[in-house]
Amino acid sequence: MNPPTAIIEADALPPQMGLFQERWEFFKRNRMAHASALFLMSLMILAILGKVLTSAVVVFDPKAVRLSEKFLPPLTPFTSEITPKEDRPAFGIYLLGTDELGRDVFARMLEGTSVSLTIGFVAVGISITVGVFFGGLAGYYGRKKLGFITVDTLIMRFVDIMLCFPTFFLILTVVALLPPSIYNIMIIIGLTSWMGTARFVRAEFLSLRELDFVTAAKSQAIPEWRIIFIHMTPNAMAPVLVSATIGVASAILTESALSFLGFGVQPPDATWGNILSDGKQFIFDAPWLTFIPGISILIVVLAFNLCGEGLREAFDPKLRKAR
Repeated sequence: MNPPTAIIEADALPPQMGLFQERWEFFKRNRMAHASALFLMSLMILAILGKVLTSAVVVFDPKAVRLSEKFLPPLTPFTSEITPKEDRPAFGIYLLGTDELGRDVFARMLEGTSVSLTIGFVAVGISITVGVFFGGLAGYYGRKKLGFITVDTLIMRFVDIMLCFPTFFLILTVVALLPPSIYNIMIIIGLTSWMGTARFVRAEFLSLRELDFVTAAKSQAIPEWRIIFIHMTPNAMAPVLVSATIGVASAILTESALSFLGFGVQPPDATWGNILSDGKQFIFDAPWLTFIPGISILIVVLAFNLCGEGLREAFDPKLRKAR
């Protein structure tokens, strides 16, 4: 006689995790990526506080010139009797020293954090919007013909043409022809970096358009724009989010390079790139003017790349099985 079958109570079963929770748990196993994500969240909070404390409520004044206090090293206390008291640095100490005009480097780095991150996120937002639009059209309407050429061929050949141009020199040329401003920088970087997103979205749409939920939506006479942007786009965003995370780092690097060459955000607005550019002339007399923004750019770009790689592994089942 067979032994009685053990009955497993429902309470003894492990709780099931949703898709997002499962990916988040896997992401947290990657300690470098998890630490990078926490660091980037802290940096965004610092950027918001920096914008408030340097513009709305001026606690740290990045534009105050103190010629008697120039080239002071980090952690130098304020002892000048010439500088007016209203130009006294916060807490009575120059945390990161002063530059060639006696401006507080810590205040300028605070302002530059908000400007550089804003440029990175807005530029990536523009590139994602353009890339999702063209990639969605190529993936959904790819078989339709416009005369002798299909929609997919037309859009993807345009993407190939855009990829043929050296992106940085294209940006440099456009920036040189337009008035230098933070808005032009964001728009130009965004409009020259959407091609990878378009390819990701097109590939996802090619696999999604044959699935049952898309066929069901078509059978209910739902407008095509709703099928594309409400039903299919959310299911194609996983690789786009990974690409966007790494794209923010690329946008910050591009802005820093433009500002370093003098084509980026113009003074008196501070970004990490123009702080680095100003400091290169005094690298032997005041090395902190070069090392502080340079190391900051290095750490932030590295954090975005590590976070992006962690997200890539969390969203890709093949990479999850390989670990």
